[in-house]
Amino acid sequence: MSAIDNPVATAPAAPQALRRESPWRRMAADFFASRTAVFGLVLLAILVLAAVFAPLVTPQNPYDLLQLDVMDARLAPGTPSGAGAYSYWLGTDGQGRDIFSGILYGLRISLSVGVGSALIAGVIGTLLGLLAAYAGGRVDSVIMRTVDLLLSFPSILVAMMILAFLGKGVTNVVLTLVILEWAYYARAARGQALVESRREYVEAARGQGISNWRIVVGHILPNCLPPLIVIASLQVARAITLEATLSFLGLGVPVTEPSLGLLIANGYQFMLSDEYWISFFPGVALLVTVVAINLVGDRLRDVLNPRLQK
Repeated sequence: MSAIDNPVATAPAAPQALRRESPWRRMAADFFASRTAVFGLVLLAILVLAAVFAPLVTPQNPYDLLQLDVMDARLAPGTPSGAGAYSYWLGTDGQGRDIFSGILYGLRISLSVGVGSALIAGVIGTLLGLLAAYAGGRVDSVIMRTVDLLLSFPSILVAMMILAFLGKGVTNVVLTLVILEWAYYARAARGQALVESRREYVEAARGQGISNWRIVVGHILPNCLPPLIVIASLQVARAITLEATLSFLGLGVPVTEPSLGLLIANGYQFMLSDEYWISFFPGVALLVTVVAINLVGDRLRDVLNPRLQK
């Protein structure tokens, strides 16, 4: 008998194909179904590649004082350098630093600070949130009251107080951002872990005599990752913005390692003297970076949210 004469024989093929589909592959397909998210991802990839390969694509190292010429200070976009070796596509700042080179090198610091602080805060906050959910009692109360205390104050105010004590520096900025960000992960991880701890598979694991540590790390944690991934993507943009604000106020990175916020601050005093490019182009770069990260993060939130799945 042929397959046409026996349609029942071919019916299970479709459900089996669906069962073989990986959930991560389905999420990737849902993500790339949005043109806006793809645009944000491509834009973010271009920015990351430009920052990583900045020494290869920039005509000048803005950190090398030997390559700076004070006579080239505050030149308009498109002006050739004094030596005539290249043109300043986006102009120069008050120290003769090429704005285009400064943006790419500053982008390296901004992305490093944002991604580094988000990852470290994510690990710390997730572990503390899981500990609070699984231990309960006094441990849960201490951790969550600390979270409530941190989230009750404005982030910029707490960051200014910490950096006023620690001083400038990339490491100090990352440490400050970690102190401010881990509470978001801890609250999300605790809430998700409390839901997952009531699932049947956790009770089954306990019945099999599996240790609490293996249950938390091997069973509960993987199911808590989707919302934490969304928080991490959005916290990167928040960390970059907060670092730029602190650097603009003079409390962030040092002058020898300018980030995008410090580049904006360097040209703020020249805004009213018709030399707009010193602050304008770094500001556009900061805006584009934050928008690209938020586009990706918003789509991840929609894709990883089970309530929005059809």
